[in-house]
Amino acid sequence: MKQRFLPLVAPLLASAAVLSLAAGCGDDTEGTGGAGGSGGQGGATTTTTSTTTTTTTTTTTSSGQGGQGGEGGAAPIVEPPHEVWLIDQSNTVTDGGGSIHIYDGELLSSGRAVTPEVIDLGDQVRSLCLTNTGTAPVRPHMLFFNADQSRAILSFVATGHVVFFDAATRAPVECIDVGLQAHAAVPTPDGTAVIVANQNGKLLQRIDADFVTDTYVLDAAATIDLATGQTPSGADIQDATLRPDNAPICPVASSDGSLVFVTLRGGGLLVIDPTSTPLSILAEYDRSVIAANGCGGIEVDGKLYINAGGGTTATPYENKVYAFDLADFSGSAPFTPNTPAAALVVDRSGQVDSHGAALVGDGAYAWFADRADNSIAVVDTATNADLGDFSIAGATSADPAPDLLDTSPAGTVVYAALRGLKPLTANNPNVNNAVGDSPGIGVIRVLQGGQSGQLERVELVSNLDSNGDEIADPHGIRVRLLPSP
Repeated sequence: MKQRFLPLVAPLLASAAVLSLAAGCGDDTEGTGGAGGSGGQGGATTTTTSTTTTTTTTTTTSSGQGGQGGEGGAAPIVEPPHEVWLIDQSNTVTDGGGSIHIYDGELLSSGRAVTPEVIDLGDQVRSLCLTNTGTAPVRPHMLFFNADQSRAILSFVATGHVVFFDAATRAPVECIDVGLQAHAAVPTPDGTAVIVANQNGKLLQRIDADFVTDTYVLDAAATIDLATGQTPSGADIQDATLRPDNAPICPVASSDGSLVFVTLRGGGLLVIDPTSTPLSILAEYDRSVIAANGCGGIEVDGKLYINAGGGTTATPYENKVYAFDLADFSGSAPFTPNTPAAALVVDRSGQVDSHGAALVGDGAYAWFADRADNSIAVVDTATNADLGDFSIAGATSADPAPDLLDTSPAGTVVYAALRGLKPLTANNPNVNNAVGDSPGIGVIRVLQGGQSGQLERVELVSNLDSNGDEIADPHGIRVRLLPSP
């Protein structure tokens, strides 16, 4: 069982301020709203914001080392202007909310003091969703940008809301309710659609999208039911032996938009044609080949990597990574079950929980974050060689619990969402795989060309409930490259 640490943060840079205060409880399977929050931490600069149902105060604090220069005496690489968007899942109003924290990436990556811009999702977003759907969104979870990064897409896992934002103005422009749970909403590369993993609804859905006119329509005819019916081979799509729990976790689109790999909570995997109506299965895998709860998916040089993780009752611990050769999918579909074959690249045992993924070293290496082990697994993408792990636990954070990852534009650092003391999603309370001691954003310096790294900075996010308990719980994270002036 993962030990639960009290917050431990080494002093470092100047304190920053701004954030949101609230309460909440729930998990990936049945998230619920909580009570509104109380005041921020004493001694920090605070900003008070009135919302429709409560007043919230939010605070962030900086810790860890400052940024480093280039390796081996080389001149430091200068990062281009960019933002880092971090999602705090904890409530800011009694019926949901949450917050987005937007950091200046040039400041964050270089070790300089930074104050994030904070969007309280219990304000304009809540109002828009109430107007458009009649219900309030709960538990913001995963965030993606469309191809030109003009729009942000945020899914709410305790409800079925998907919210679209104008990324430049931060204004929410549309809210759609897809049903039980929108775990992840991923845009297709061509910008014509968003594929939604409706987790407990056990549905894969498509929102037809026009990111120029901000027109978004849930296409009911495209929906595929993952709990009933058969696969192309004639097997039951959900089967006690093959695929016992077909709650979709994360859709991962290939760069050409022809394939979407859909990970499943109970193990197994489905490869979908995102353009067909309804969505159709091209390849099917069972849990003997692909383990449960995958979420980290990345593509490089014609390969697509997908991991498997823990955090559920059935699978508290898991850490595997698979590699698919995308050229193998150019044959005649649908394919025979468990083909094209996936290569097992990483296979860890013990108290492990793989989740986020990122490319470093100009794509030479893939990183996979382990929440339970506080480590990063490194894969050589040219050979699929497992290069082992490096730990990010230490003086900056004793128990960072790295979750989702994204790489800075110049590749000097990887940003990590660090989980909280009271995880609201993907945590098995019997083992506390997702419990961390420093909820916030971690800055991991890329070393040895991507073969290693070091957690050198943490920007804490604080959200205290009415009892004064820390409930901040970051999860979604994404880098946005700013347009040239």
